[in-house]
Amino acid sequence: MPAYGPADAPYLRLLARGAPAEEYERPVLAARAEGAAPTVLAELEQAKMLALRVRAEMEGRRRREAELSALFETAGDLAGLRDLDSVLQAIVHRARSLLGTDVAYLSLIDRKVGDTYMRVTEGSVSARFQRVRLGMGEGLGGLVAQTAMPYVTESYFEDERFCHTSPIDSAVHDEGLVAILGVPLVLGTGVIGVLYAADRRARVFEREQIALLASLASLAAVAIDTANLLEETRSALADLGAANETIRTHSAALERASEVHDRLTELVLRGGDVDDVAHAVAQVLAGTVRVVGHDHEPVPGDLAAAVARSRKDGRAVRQGDTWAAAVTAGGELLGALLLRGHPELDPVDQRTLERAAMVTSLLLLARRNAAEAEQRFRGELLDDLLDAPHRDPRLLRERAGRLRADLDAPHIVLAARIDDETDGSSDRLRLWSAASHIAATHRGLAAARDGGTVLLLPLEPDADASSTARRIARQLGTAVQAAVTVGASSPVAAPAGRPGSVALAYAEAQRCGDALRALGRAGEGAAGADFGFLGLLLTDARDVDGFVHRTIGTVADYDVRRGTELVRTLDAYFSSGMSPVRTKDALHVHVNTVAQRLERISHLLGPDWQSPDRALEIQLALRLHRLSSAQD
Repeated sequence: MPAYGPADAPYLRLLARGAPAEEYERPVLAARAEGAAPTVLAELEQAKMLALRVRAEMEGRRRREAELSALFETAGDLAGLRDLDSVLQAIVHRARSLLGTDVAYLSLIDRKVGDTYMRVTEGSVSARFQRVRLGMGEGLGGLVAQTAMPYVTESYFEDERFCHTSPIDSAVHDEGLVAILGVPLVLGTGVIGVLYAADRRARVFEREQIALLASLASLAAVAIDTANLLEETRSALADLGAANETIRTHSAALERASEVHDRLTELVLRGGDVDDVAHAVAQVLAGTVRVVGHDHEPVPGDLAAAVARSRKDGRAVRQGDTWAAAVTAGGELLGALLLRGHPELDPVDQRTLERAAMVTSLLLLARRNAAEAEQRFRGELLDDLLDAPHRDPRLLRERAGRLRADLDAPHIVLAARIDDETDGSSDRLRLWSAASHIAATHRGLAAARDGGTVLLLPLEPDADASSTARRIARQLGTAVQAAVTVGASSPVAAPAGRPGSVALAYAEAQRCGDALRALGRAGEGAAGADFGFLGLLLTDARDVDGFVHRTIGTVADYDVRRGTELVRTLDAYFSSGMSPVRTKDALHVHVNTVAQRLERISHLLGPDWQSPDRALEIQLALRLHRLSSAQD
């Protein structure tokens, strides 16, 4: 075994501290400068070459250890698989990190369409690239998917091996990619997708890197297969559990039906109310029963479809773990009974819930007659506020007090109208009735007006005009079973003190409703703030600063705090046709800098900021921001 001499010592020290390769030339240069003998120089050269080989071997082992560690971590993620998207995102992230590329992404094959689509991306900033689809055999990825073989290119646009198409080349150019490596995701004997690593500059991918990406692709294929098997297993177990529960509960169904019939009869005879009915049914069916609609809480949005089906079929309808039975009278929807905690109902139990809904409708009809007189008084008071703004505020307050309404609190005026009326007078009567009920339960006012209904409702503490309009549109639409468009005004501070402001607010609410119908959004509710820049024209107040702040305020505030140029980058990006490559030319920066800034903008504005609707508002806000800055 050779002994280590003086020529080896400096290189051992360099190896020990992990010095970069360029430092290994210094001992030779120093010895040559000192006039060392040729034999000494030869020994140093030999020691240097040996040390560089050792260093390369050590670097290769460290790299392989890191790659193996990443593969083990990914395999560990698969062992505890809960979320397929998270596992695929981790694989793409590790591919980008280990290969040191600018971008990594994964596409899957769409068997119905016969092409591939993007599933997960990391490092990508181009919206067009993230939505691109590749036909089989098209581009590098399409060739990988078709042949089940890995393909790599140092310069994609100069490589004639691939079938170049305009959509694919435009998307790749928009992302600024040059070097691309793609490997197939193989499951059994078929290809289910492609895993990619790509750079925005020319680059040679080594054989070890291709093998590493192929290993990660194999793990991704296993993750997808495992997720599919888990889903099939869960479905099978759910079916078995449902069958067992049906058998277990059927024997007691008739006894429960008899008991609830007796209890409901007793309730009607002694003058019980709808809450008593709900309590009785909950005890018999061993669940929780809520009455929604009428003077109770509104029908939840996620159950509106189930209530509509129940009203149409006259049967209780299940959605998720909730059963819904519509409460109707003469074709009018009065509300619904919602049963939770008993997801598997025997047919007899379903009939029990339906009978309880019928009893509830009878009780509600009895109460309606008593409420109609109060509704007329509320309508007359609102008519006076709209038509006679010079009425004595003291008298208005007295009349409102008898109706338990506080006209010194902030209120919102809402203009509601049924779209596509099938029976004009009947539809408008049902709308007025439903609106009057809402007004009574919220201590507000309602009146039939201009072919629709106008409401004056107090502004709730945690609500605004927009959320109130959407809520009232849902409630009225559910009640009358038709699309109801609702426009809302800005808040009116104290209607009793300034009766004339109610008429102005009503005109603003009508403009918002007309705008919804003109934009093809009939059946929705909105206030001026919901129309973006159009809201500046609909409302009496021209809140330009508020519109700019709502649209790009987070980006502008970030620039102020951090001294960055995200607003300038955003402006240049839209001016350059949303192309990162052209944007970097306009800003005189590297394309990676543009990509990093756009990633930060995505975090601040949300992932959908490049959608057509939001992009239009952002561009207008940028222009208003420039005008405001120029005036300052």
